[in-house]
Amino acid sequence: MKFFKASLFLLSMAVTGANAQTGRDAKMDQFISNLMQKMTLDEKLGQLNLPGAGDITTGQASNSDIAQKIKDGKVGGLFNIKTVAKIRDVQKVAVEKTRLKIPLIFGMDVIHGYQTVFPIPLGLSCSWDMPLIERSARIAANEASADGINWTFSPMTDISRDARWGRASEGSGEDPYLGAQIAKAMIKGYQGDDLSKNNTIMACVKHFALYGAIESGRDYNTTDMSRVRMYNEYFPPYKAAVEAGVGSVMTSFNEVDGIPASANRWLMNDVLRKQWGFNGFVVTDYTAINEMVDHGLGDLRKVSALALKAGVDMDMVGEGFLTTLKESLQKGEISQQEIDMACRRVLEAKYKLGLFEDPFRYCNVKRAKTEIYTAANRKEARATAAQSFVLLKNENNTLPVKKAGTIALIGPLADATENMTGTWSVAADFSKSVSLIKGLKAAAGNQAKILYAKGSNLTADSALEARSTMFGKTLRRDSRSAETIRNEALAIAQQADVIVAALGESAEMSGESSSRTDIGIPDVQKELLQELLKTGKPVVLVLFTGRPLALKWESEHVPAILNVWFGGSEAGDAIADVLFGDVNPSGKLTMTFPQVVGQVPLFYNHKNTGRPLADGKWFEKFRSNYLDVSNDPLYPFGYGLSYTNFEYSDVKLSSNTLNKGQGITATVTVKNSGSREGKEVVQLYIRDLVGSITRPVKELKGFQKVSLKAGESRDITFNITEEDLKFYNSELQFVAEPGDFKVFIGTNSRDVKEADFKLQ
Repeated sequence: MKFFKASLFLLSMAVTGANAQTGRDAKMDQFISNLMQKMTLDEKLGQLNLPGAGDITTGQASNSDIAQKIKDGKVGGLFNIKTVAKIRDVQKVAVEKTRLKIPLIFGMDVIHGYQTVFPIPLGLSCSWDMPLIERSARIAANEASADGINWTFSPMTDISRDARWGRASEGSGEDPYLGAQIAKAMIKGYQGDDLSKNNTIMACVKHFALYGAIESGRDYNTTDMSRVRMYNEYFPPYKAAVEAGVGSVMTSFNEVDGIPASANRWLMNDVLRKQWGFNGFVVTDYTAINEMVDHGLGDLRKVSALALKAGVDMDMVGEGFLTTLKESLQKGEISQQEIDMACRRVLEAKYKLGLFEDPFRYCNVKRAKTEIYTAANRKEARATAAQSFVLLKNENNTLPVKKAGTIALIGPLADATENMTGTWSVAADFSKSVSLIKGLKAAAGNQAKILYAKGSNLTADSALEARSTMFGKTLRRDSRSAETIRNEALAIAQQADVIVAALGESAEMSGESSSRTDIGIPDVQKELLQELLKTGKPVVLVLFTGRPLALKWESEHVPAILNVWFGGSEAGDAIADVLFGDVNPSGKLTMTFPQVVGQVPLFYNHKNTGRPLADGKWFEKFRSNYLDVSNDPLYPFGYGLSYTNFEYSDVKLSSNTLNKGQGITATVTVKNSGSREGKEVVQLYIRDLVGSITRPVKELKGFQKVSLKAGESRDITFNITEEDLKFYNSELQFVAEPGDFKVFIGTNSRDVKEADFKLQ
């Protein structure tokens, strides 16, 4: 074993290739070239195969079903296997029992934390805090790498504007500019400055491309849009990820221009590699190649060949590459060069991770015992969760709740430990999560009395509840009648000074394959809320959700609404911090909340029609509107309240003319006019008033999150350059066109101050 490691290291030190970009690239090129010269066709195809780990028992890895495939050189990596002990056992099979001793890469869905779980990505994005988001990814990488993982299938950068789509919970919302900033922050957090360090992991941006624009909000459905829209509205976060140096890219399930993404050469080769310069490897999503058979592109052999020719390098689970490419090569349907290129890219990823130098780089038992789910990490997760919550309403300063008297905590999400981490928390120990009741009791201590009742099940439909509480996230359905459960809660409520209603979605009511046509609070929960309001007691709705919900009735009748998403393993403590006012909420929405589901897809940066509705009106015949509801969102993009108030001055421009190649500044004075310190996200939007193609009514182009003490004022300045005004025109040229522009600065996309300038 020592000889193997030493020989690989010496080989990696060889330097050739005068045209290599750097010495390290030259070493890698030579090492990979020498290794591939020794590989058989079957061994090369094996590197392109990414099966799931299955059930591997520590100490028995060499006898598992997957072990035989590894020994036969038919596996390039594994995913969904965790713990150092198991990963070390499997890696030993790869480097001791195979002919060329090529190490495996180990991936996992480390989406929003490892064992220390942070808010779901949609919630995390609502912090608008890039250093905080980067730290969350850094902690996730450190924990995952300490447990043997070196590759994560994150971040998801799909733009989502349809609240019916469950996977909106896994992304950063509707805006391409904000999504791009978050993608860069997360990749920096995961990958750091050196992938070969044992506390960094390779990121995988997904799902390339356009997955969030699926029709009807139904998962895995068809996507269709113009290329102008792709480049201007959906591509920017993916492109930003490539520019940030992401190591891998995952294909999406949907089609693009009639061709499924995993067979789309224009997407994978022309855009990703040629236009954007991506030099990592491409992996499919789970069985995405096989699914192209149902898309209607041919049998498994044909679709596997199409995927390879399109630029896909690794086949997740489907084994189409492993079982069909040899025959396709013999028939001349693919080339040896295409197989070699895919194999090279997979091997390069392993080289960059330092696995050839030390296959057990990520298998340090000491780290696994001391660096996972630490007190420091949990403290960071708690603080991060509190920054992600969005205060939607606070009539008559109902919040914060006083730590005094009697508080009734009611609702099916009040004592739901397993649900706090939200969807895609595969490494979490749910039993360790902090429920809301636990968090409230810990925070209140002996200062306030906490009474609890469930109040209702998740929904009246037991089958729907079963579909919404999968993967061990049970809500322990109560078999009593809805009336009996509700009356029990109402009796508790009558004893209280204030009612905290913990309602909304369960963790798996959003996420993959969790699309909904009705995006309101489920039936029996809404009935419970209506009865709680009839008590006349102050009611605080603590809303759990993985997507925007339609809350028109709730917004009109409930005095206080705090959206807490799914805050992670420390959610209960973080919610208590905000409810009791120890933390002032500062989250801002990154997806628009509709009044009713019929408005979706709904987003702030839409285009005008030729018949726009006049300002101040909500219906006018022969204009673009609805008969039964206004066009307005319930809560606009960028919206979020605080326990204090912020006042904005008018916008001051350094000049009303922006000359090409130069810049101007836009400044507002923001004052904390309330009685306590708070954080505000100051948002900059721009509108191009006349263009060669139609342009959005406004686009986010900058933001700053600032903390102001009570009574403090501060000038907030944004630099505006020609780059901020560029877009892809009808020829897909990235240009800034001279003409008139508006700049808006404010507390959300709706409530803004504005000024005008001209680009010369």
